[in-house]
Amino acid sequence: MISATLFGVATILAIIFMVVVLPVWLLLHYLTKMKALGRLSPEDEEALETLWKTAAGLEERVQTLETILDQHDPHWRNQQ
Repeated sequence: MISATLFGVATILAIIFMVVVLPVWLLLHYLTKMKALGRLSPEDEEALETLWKTAAGLEERVQTLETILDQHDPHWRNQQ
């Protein structure tokens, strides 16, 4: 009789755990994972800054080359 009551209580506790606690636990776990993935690490931020500076330098070089080409051959854009 006691084992049947103990089994019933354990079953009810397991059902409550699976219905209430487990979904909340999983939700919070994956929300934490998503927040961690959404942020850049300091190394990634540094690499992004380096790429940004490189892109700005390359853009400046392209503008300089276009200025030189405009002076040398004003119709070079139409020859493509």
